Amino acid sequence: MSTDIENLFKDKVLGHPAGLFVLFFTEMWERFSYYGMRALLVMFFTASIMDEGWGWPREWAYAIFGTYTSLVYLSTMLGGYFADNVIGIRKAVVVGALLMTLGHGAMAIETPFFIYTGLTLLVFGSGFFKPNMTSIISEMYTGKSEKKDGAYTIFYMGVNAGAFLGILLCGYLGEKIGWSWGFGVAGIFMLFGLLQFWFIQGIFGDIGKEAKNKNVDVLDEVLDTTNPSDKTDEIKRNPFTGVQKVLIAVSSILGLLWIFNDPISKISEGKYNVFPFEFAGYSGSTIAIIVAFLIFIALLVMRIPKYDRVTRDRMLAVMFFAFVTIFFWAIFEQSPSSLTIFAKDYTDRVLEGSAGMIFKVVNSLMTIIPLGIITWVLFLLFKKTFGKYKLSNIFLGISFVIIWYIALWMLNEEFQKDTAEIPASWFSVLNSLYIITLAPLFSKWWESKYNPNANMKWAIGMGLLGLGMAVIAVGANGIEPGAKTASVSIIWLILVYLFHTMGELCVSPVALSYVSKLVPGRMIAFMFGIWYLAVAIGMKLAGVFAESSESIAQEQGLSSFFWLLTFISFGLAVLSAVLYPVIKKLMHGVK
Repeated sequence: MSTDIENLFKDKVLGHPAGLFVLFFTEMWERFSYYGMRALLVMFFTASIMDEGWGWPREWAYAIFGTYTSLVYLSTMLGGYFADNVIGIRKAVVVGALLMTLGHGAMAIETPFFIYTGLTLLVFGSGFFKPNMTSIISEMYTGKSEKKDGAYTIFYMGVNAGAFLGILLCGYLGEKIGWSWGFGVAGIFMLFGLLQFWFIQGIFGDIGKEAKNKNVDVLDEVLDTTNPSDKTDEIKRNPFTGVQKVLIAVSSILGLLWIFNDPISKISEGKYNVFPFEFAGYSGSTIAIIVAFLIFIALLVMRIPKYDRVTRDRMLAVMFFAFVTIFFWAIFEQSPSSLTIFAKDYTDRVLEGSAGMIFKVVNSLMTIIPLGIITWVLFLLFKKTFGKYKLSNIFLGISFVIIWYIALWMLNEEFQKDTAEIPASWFSVLNSLYIITLAPLFSKWWESKYNPNANMKWAIGMGLLGLGMAVIAVGANGIEPGAKTASVSIIWLILVYLFHTMGELCVSPVALSYVSKLVPGRMIAFMFGIWYLAVAIGMKLAGVFAESSESIAQEQGLSSFFWLLTFISFGLAVLSAVLYPVIKKLMHGVK
């Protein structure tokens, strides 16, 4: 056991190293800033000039939102590479946090130059930050595998606490006070997260201090695999050929150009278009992404048969799960796009009398109880680290003084009013609230004798996703085609987030676990990259789906759009269940 690792476990908070809770609060502020800004983005773009927005058509906003969220996940590959091979994990976290702080600050200015600059900085910042926090945890718990599940559970709570508070408070400030306030406050807390992490790095010892793969041929390393049937210790290599590397470059360039071109060509109304041609009735942009997809499939056909049988079969299983995952996120991520617009324009969010008072009380409890629990954890951390890391603790303490002030001010403002008007962004808060509430129940389910197999988890997840979309489709049934406003009950949104969160708990937490189990250790980094590519495609497809909602709503009614997503979800749920025997065979005993 490394002495450095043992030292980390000397100062414990709730049975875990104090350093875990440093990461908890750093990640919490990063998620606060990311989800807080994200909750406002589409509404800011589509708000009228009179409401200090940009007055964009919804299709433009959905296009740029899909591109932004897609690039956030693609950038993790770049950030992970630089962390492992150039600057080290801890420096990558600091660079990411700094870029995100600058990005939020730029967005608070609200001019086109600063909004686009801010989004660019946020993309690269997330790429450096997102993949490397979990890497630190993994190294912290080397040789402590029995504690690792609990550590990730605590960390996951920090993720959801940040998302919850970010959407709740940034959403309120942005909608009620001004967009700059929402964007700017997100940046302020990202800055506090950066300062807290910077001044307490010594608590991690040498973990993540230096790059661990310097002078290593990364492609060779991640693509080596050992043939289990081979009785020798010989490593069977399957490196990329020159032709395959060229195909990767062509596919990647076409895909990136398509991702960028989608919003740019729409916002410029065709003035700037990388693919200004048509063929057989298809636009150049459509042809480009089809070609990129076919090249990617060709690469898989070239490479996968060259692996030994077990590795090949398990990779095919991963590819199936990745395919389903693309559509899971494409539908789930309607939350900050089409579902937020549904909340804003088609939902009756004004509650009067006893209904309004009930909402105010519930909203107050939802705000104060989580903040109280997190503040208690903060106090426990202070007791262990304040003596040695005063400056870091002071910055963290100041951040909580500010967050408590904003929260209490928000609640006081609402209690001064006769009615309660629910911010459109508020409904996204329900996802984090449901996760915090339901995650322990699902964890118990996975540990019981009734734990479903991998296919059934994806089937159940897609089924719950479809059930949520069916609920909102029923709620939207009375909205006439082409209608710009309506007054649908809030109960439909409350239910859709409940079902979608349960679906997320079936798919999201277990997805990377299956990837790590199904591929050889030397290929995990490469396959995680493929997995994040699938998530990125899903994020962009979410924007494409949301764009299509406008034309469908005009011609057939908004309910038809939600029914379409319902049928896609249920179809993939059935496919996952039916293919269970095939996938089980491909997994070769992995459970």
